[in-house]
Amino acid sequence: MTGRVYKSTGSWYTVKTQLGQTYECRIKGKFRLKGIKSTNPIAVGDFVDFELDTKSDQETGVINTIHDRQNYIVRKSVNLSKQTHIIASNIDLVFLLVTIDNPPTFTSFIDRFLVTAEAYDIKAVLLFNKIDAYSDDTLDEVRYLAHVYRQIGYECIGISAKTGKNIDQVKGLMEGNVSMFTGHSGVGKSTLVNAIEPTLDLKTKAISMQHMQGQHTTTFAEMFDLSFDAKIIDTPGIKGFGVVDMEKEEIGDYFPEFFALKQDCKFNNCLHIEEPKCAVKQALENDEIAASRYRSYVQIIEGDEEHYRTDIWDKE
Repeated sequence: MTGRVYKSTGSWYTVKTQLGQTYECRIKGKFRLKGIKSTNPIAVGDFVDFELDTKSDQETGVINTIHDRQNYIVRKSVNLSKQTHIIASNIDLVFLLVTIDNPPTFTSFIDRFLVTAEAYDIKAVLLFNKIDAYSDDTLDEVRYLAHVYRQIGYECIGISAKTGKNIDQVKGLMEGNVSMFTGHSGVGKSTLVNAIEPTLDLKTKAISMQHMQGQHTTTFAEMFDLSFDAKIIDTPGIKGFGVVDMEKEEIGDYFPEFFALKQDCKFNNCLHIEEPKCAVKQALENDEIAASRYRSYVQIIEGDEEHYRTDIWDKE
């Protein structure tokens, strides 16, 4: 039998067939012996083959094959730095929720996520949430950030999951697609998903005032079929986003505005750090690319996985 993984709890997987039947499945031990460096060999969104477990009293299955993935979003495992964690696979569109404060989303986090989406050829849209609660000064910050990313080519939408502002625009993008929603804990993912599909009634939690960050409400990624022609993958809140499986020479290619200038650099293998006659550094001096984007790039090149989370965005 063939189905798609809708939920993963680490040891069991909820698999749904084309006929709409769902089975709780586990994996054959051999998957753990294939040298897969990921902490989760099977991810939500995977297409798998499975057979019913005749030894079990309940109707459960055993997964024996994972189909090739069209793409996936991957990051460094939180506790095992040498391993990766696949957040979800076979995604058409990813929405990254951004909040200026309560909790803050730093540009370094945004850029790391966008680099990964670019590397795996997944369209990314930035959703600036909670705009109903911002002061005029904070809204100016939203406009500035949206301007930075729109210039690069990313779609940016100001939304309010609470009031419903521009939710129909988001739903329009979702139609016919498998969409993943992600961001820091507390940015309003569950509230947004509930606004898009109220019948799901996902749990929400208040912001922790002590740390100004959200409390985890989603423990595992999970896919849902919506009442309109769309699927959604809800993910746990992410504190940090470690970039993996990229050579230094290719990272600049995943910054679209850097890639556009690459041919004008003196050296074909220019890293845009210390090389002379670098078109990217010249554009930086001319304020043609954002300083925050270049700073994110340098941090990724240098492999700085510890300090970027404390970086603050600015308009330099």
